[in-house]
Amino acid sequence: MLNLVYLLEFQARLYPQRTAIIFNDVKLLYGQLNAMANQFANGLRAMGVKPGEKVALMIPNIPYFPVAYYGTLKTGATVVPFNVLFKEREIAYHLNDSDSVALVVFDGFLDNAYKGFSHAEKCRTLIVATADPSASSPIKDDKVVTMGQLMYNQPLVFDTYQTGPNDTAVMMYTSGTTGAPKGAELTHANLMMNTVVSARLSGATEEDVLLGALPLFHSFGQVVMNAGFYAGGVVTMISRFSPGEALAIMERDNVTIFNGVPTMYWSLMTYPEAEKHDLKKIARNLKVCISGGAALPLEVLRGFEERFDVPILEGYGLSETSPSACFNVRDKVRKSGSIGVPLWGTEMKIVNPDTDEDLPPGEVGEVVIRGHQVMKGYYKRPEGTAKALRNGWFHTGDLGRIDKDGYFYIVDRLKEMVIRGGYNVYPREVEEYLSTHPKISMVAVKGVPDPKYGEEIKAYIVLKRGETMTEEEVIEFAKKGLASYKYPRIVEFRTSLPLSATGKILKRVLKD
Repeated sequence: MLNLVYLLEFQARLYPQRTAIIFNDVKLLYGQLNAMANQFANGLRAMGVKPGEKVALMIPNIPYFPVAYYGTLKTGATVVPFNVLFKEREIAYHLNDSDSVALVVFDGFLDNAYKGFSHAEKCRTLIVATADPSASSPIKDDKVVTMGQLMYNQPLVFDTYQTGPNDTAVMMYTSGTTGAPKGAELTHANLMMNTVVSARLSGATEEDVLLGALPLFHSFGQVVMNAGFYAGGVVTMISRFSPGEALAIMERDNVTIFNGVPTMYWSLMTYPEAEKHDLKKIARNLKVCISGGAALPLEVLRGFEERFDVPILEGYGLSETSPSACFNVRDKVRKSGSIGVPLWGTEMKIVNPDTDEDLPPGEVGEVVIRGHQVMKGYYKRPEGTAKALRNGWFHTGDLGRIDKDGYFYIVDRLKEMVIRGGYNVYPREVEEYLSTHPKISMVAVKGVPDPKYGEEIKAYIVLKRGETMTEEEVIEFAKKGLASYKYPRIVEFRTSLPLSATGKILKRVLKD
């Protein structure tokens, strides 16, 4: 039998007085966190939540999240994390699609949550996590209770439900870039194995302090939290990332491990007031940084490492792979632009996206994965599951290649590849080159409809502070380093680019 919550319970049993979480002025010990999760589990059980049912969480990076997360797992129910920025329509869709019986929401997002909850027939209860635990429900409805009311007077112990390795622990919804969002069912074994492997990758121990800056509703954020607790370390949380707050917390709490997405590294590297913090102290404490979630531009990697004197290990994974699948390893050579090698227990290869035939080193094709971290399927979508997991491999929809030494490189999304006049153009390659220009801070490249070539290349450019450029200058620079069919003919300057909550550039929004 296996339940992901054991990684918390083990530390609470052996080291109850060790600090587990820091959030602003609040510190929770492992024993306290586990006891609160037990109270939450008892509250859910009293409310009628059964093993296998779904409990949705719409909570930012605050201590309520791990309490509800591990408390739900203790009952044998499945956690369904929601983006806290979801609107009424999105909340209703995800509640109905997941068949969630309860929604736990922080009161700062209650308005949209209640409206969405009202359109979900199977969702029996809305649980409100209030800033003041003793506060009564702000909404007078028999279906609405506060987290304080749910946990009040509940026992501090709970007999954890004995889930099996293949039982669903967490259901992560994909971003929906190619259709309606789908729920990827991640099992207790998926997440436990990925936690152990990820903790060993970063070298996390009980002496480490991990910065919890990634959204906990995202699989990357959860693996940071789980790996930190598995190692017996401290997770210091930021409710919403900003470079100034991140540097202040790194300095205050002596952070040793930082996990982030590329836009976080970019914002730290370019933050104009960084020198107000003790960067030498921060660099001295940091032993490793890890990047995932999107491709890390080489200029950002080099600039961050130069400024903070700490290595970044870039890796790769998806919601469907729990999420980590491939990473650079500390004691092996790091190759520029590479996502490294498959993690322990993981196999990856490159196949022809049309025939699924294996491709040799150097050729571009679809990245496919098999291993302990691959989801068991998409919830209520047998056809989508069969297509994604055909031939025993998970088909990622990402284009990549492998070199002669076994290092993998992501070229682009299969759906984002541009076909200009019959030639394949990979936007990431164009973005990488344009980002080397000293005046360019951030860039996104898309294909736009064109009557002559089918698609034309368009670049969206954010310039560095105080810099100016013309469209012609960008195009002339692109001509110098890119083949004639690859360089952008259209340039649009922006003050910012639309980002998801996890820091990915939302190219579909740019396209709209």
